Amino acid sequence: MLRYFFTLFVLGSSVATVCYADGSPIDKVYLPYVQPLEQEIEYRMLAREVDGENVSQHKLGYGSWLLENWFAEFYVMGEKTEEEFVISDYEAEVKLQLTEQGEFDIDLGLMFEVEKSADADDAWEAAAGLLAVKNFNKISVAANAFLVREWGKDRMAEFEQYGAVQVRYRLAPQFEPGIELYIGEEVSAIGPVMMGRLRVASQQKLFWQLGMLFDDSNQGSNRILQLQLEYEFL
Repeated sequence: MLRYFFTLFVLGSSVATVCYADGSPIDKVYLPYVQPLEQEIEYRMLAREVDGENVSQHKLGYGSWLLENWFAEFYVMGEKTEEEFVISDYEAEVKLQLTEQGEFDIDLGLMFEVEKSADADDAWEAAAGLLAVKNFNKISVAANAFLVREWGKDRMAEFEQYGAVQVRYRLAPQFEPGIELYIGEEVSAIGPVMMGRLRVASQQKLFWQLGMLFDDSNQGSNRILQLQLEYEFL
């Protein structure tokens, strides 16, 4: 068991999960699964205090099953301060489920992302990476590993690496406590999370997650409030 945990930890730590928050890896731990015919509306928020001001990043997206094991999602991202809210970026991502759930010791998937700045600076970001999940009875360990390429006006064309790991205890479908770790080239964060899945109606579910992450980057307060909501339907 320790060998599998170590494999996932190294996988998530060594490469990446991509975030819309100014190059920070702090965002979401993706799972590799794709449900046929499923659609979703997703909202994410990260909030912290910077120089005495409350600042938050917001991400709103729509996703849909495409064919076989493919799922695509499109996002609009924005940043809010105490004075204004501005649209910052647009993003498209495609996920491919590589293995059936439980088919092998580790469930695997691939993720491809393209992000475009909403500003006129013609800044782009593309990423490709691996998603993995390993289950130990009621404990589930997920890791994301991405390699990111940035380019555009006023951006040095370069590759970056980020990583993320989530460990959760499957207490009940409605409530699962856990912990998440995010590691980037200039920032790392770790903290407790709570999540669950509620059945809203027939073939409709609401996934929720709330977390408090502690960041060591010295970019304002080290406490980051994390909120994720996903409405899934067929």
